[in-house]
Amino acid sequence: MARLTHRYLRPDRFVCGTVGRPGERTFFIQTRQDGQITSVRCDKEQIQVLTTHLERILDELSRLAAGGIVVPGPLEDPVDDEPLDLPLEEEFTAGAIAIAWDSGAGRLVVEIFAVSDDEMMEADPQLLLASSPEDAPDSLEVHLTPTQARDFVARGRLVITSGRPVCPFCGQSISGRGHICPRANGYRRPLFL
Repeated sequence: MARLTHRYLRPDRFVCGTVGRPGERTFFIQTRQDGQITSVRCDKEQIQVLTTHLERILDELSRLAAGGIVVPGPLEDPVDDEPLDLPLEEEFTAGAIAIAWDSGAGRLVVEIFAVSDDEMMEADPQLLLASSPEDAPDSLEVHLTPTQARDFVARGRLVITSGRPVCPFCGQSISGRGHICPRANGYRRPLFL
């Protein structure tokens, strides 16, 4: 079966969001253009890494372009704070993610590949791009303006930090049932006095 690529050249919306309560959340990246919606299930860490890399690339573009490319500054709050679009139908689960800059179009290109059975391909997105259509997993390709990418970064930070609180001693998430901190060697003491 041939690879299916969900391609969005001028998306109306590119956001991340969650479904469920903190500690039991399912994370999604969702794209919409002209009424077509693609939702990809992912891990919190994937959103965190994508957010970090997009921000770094935007900052570098701003620095290197010296006014040639209009790159907005960082946002404190996302412009798009609406919930994910419904119906929420998962197309695939995200595996490898690649980011590129299309200088001709002045857009960032984010490509998210479905989880692959081939561990070599999963580790290197270049192998995914070079593989034959029969071997390559499905993917989502989104072309973003720098403004859309900045908004994704702001929303990504909000989504990441809105989960469970983090232990100030070990950095692990604290569940609703409590937390046994490895730095305390299993000794349970009140977190806040």
